[in-house]
Amino acid sequence: SFSFGSAVPDVERGQFAERKPFFWQTDTAVALNSWCYTENNSYRPAEDIICDLVDIVSKNGCLLLNIGPKADGTIPDEDRNILLNIGKWLKINGEAIYGTKLWRKSGEGPTEIPEGQFTDGIKKNFTPQDIRFTTANGYLYAIVLRSSENGDYVINSLGIQPAYQRDNFSGIIKSVTVLGTDENPNWERLPDGLHIKTNYKNSGYPIVFKIDID
Repeated sequence: SFSFGSAVPDVERGQFAERKPFFWQTDTAVALNSWCYTENNSYRPAEDIICDLVDIVSKNGCLLLNIGPKADGTIPDEDRNILLNIGKWLKINGEAIYGTKLWRKSGEGPTEIPEGQFTDGIKKNFTPQDIRFTTANGYLYAIVLRSSENGDYVINSLGIQPAYQRDNFSGIIKSVTVLGTDENPNWERLPDGLHIKTNYKNSGYPIVFKIDID
């Protein structure tokens, strides 16, 4: 009932499938079945919530995450562990989230994002080809939503393409690093994409390539 532009659009327990030119918000909870504490809650894994956070931020949104305390005000152990795991990931990879801006495209990959309210219960089986982009301070962050078994990645949007193909990056890539490691991964830019080889794996959590571009 608000006039457009006078409030932040909110998608309850869901998100948009595509990036938006306006700022928006998702509100969801750590439990799929309840906004508050109830016995035998059906909890979402921390890695699934992180993947949603990454996807939302890459599309000009933010995530409001609900935690339901018990009647005595204490936070249940399950909720606490989820928050701590999200915090561990953000401690390493937060620079790809906090204060970032949209890139020319939000991401790439085969997995479709269900759009609309009350879709957060639909399991998204992300692959190593599902990548989201953010940018800040001259760096491009390519966030891979599911790590590969062999450490090989191809970022199609960064392939060497003629400048008139606007969807692809035609600038210079100066370096590639992996957040949370001291590794200098092997990388090569080819027409089909930026090929990266890394030994880093993150046990099902997204990994972030920090790309120095010009």
